[in-house]
Amino acid sequence: MEDLKIINADNLLYTTLAESEFIVDEILPVGLHIFCGAPKVGKSWLMLDLCIKVSKGEKLWGLKTNKCDVLYLALEDTHQRLQKRLFKLTDDIDSNFHIAIESNKITNGLIMQLENVIKQYPNIRLVVIDTLQKVRKQNNDINYSADYGEMTTLKEFADKNKLAIILVHHLRKQDDSDIFNKISGTTGIMGSSDTTFILEKKSRDDSVATLFVTGRDVEYQTFTLRFEECRWNLIERSFQKELEIKNAPEIVSNVISFINENEMWQGTATELLEILDKKDITPQYLTKVLNEYSKTILLDNKISFTTSRTSTARLVTLRKDIDKATELG
Repeated sequence: MEDLKIINADNLLYTTLAESEFIVDEILPVGLHIFCGAPKVGKSWLMLDLCIKVSKGEKLWGLKTNKCDVLYLALEDTHQRLQKRLFKLTDDIDSNFHIAIESNKITNGLIMQLENVIKQYPNIRLVVIDTLQKVRKQNNDINYSADYGEMTTLKEFADKNKLAIILVHHLRKQDDSDIFNKISGTTGIMGSSDTTFILEKKSRDDSVATLFVTGRDVEYQTFTLRFEECRWNLIERSFQKELEIKNAPEIVSNVISFINENEMWQGTATELLEILDKKDITPQYLTKVLNEYSKTILLDNKISFTTSRTSTARLVTLRKDIDKATELG
């Protein structure tokens, strides 16, 4: 039996390690990634455009790409369809963009095929598999172990060869408040991936979509995109803090403005609602919301939130200077 490979924490603390390598700065590092969306949402157009840009070293939505050889497994397409799409997306293409429309399954020779391609084209750093279902073993059972096992096989290959693999995948039709819970299959698929991308439109005929991005080496963010002339163009990019502010209830902004003007306030939630003239909000809801955002939006605005109980009521205390408030306890 092979011994565990151990590194002492003190050695790790003082060891200089290389940063994660990115194929597309800030959103696509080396590793295994899944790109999900509903059928016909425009996933393949985006993947083909990505492959073209990376093969040329052109920016994607203002983000620098690391020019390299690219392998695109377009397993649901024909050469004729791909040629027509290339006509629409580019006037010229380099010989470092490689395409295949057939492959073996993950459990039946795909890794060997990829290894052989990399031997032939050693500068390949990006592999797109469109779609994941085409390289999976046909099984009607929803099985976490199978999902995690197949994904781990691809992740180990990506890590070993220091390249990025993107698996194009589908979303379930059932709605969910958490967009990432709509990924088809078990949690083993997202759990074994380094980065997850989800492209979602509000309606099928809408030209605007949101690309949600989250990952181990990637900050949670969204891209608002518009589909124009067969290409997804950037409208707006938002990061986690901006999204929290945008999605937070209006009452949070009202409280921040009030404390910015008054620096400190103490009283009951009912009294605070009366001052803010918010008759449609309950004191319980206000207390819950302030507690929910106390470590994010309120903290970013240097406002502390605490509650205390007297013999007759629960008091809310809000202070502007977070450092001073911490000292005061």
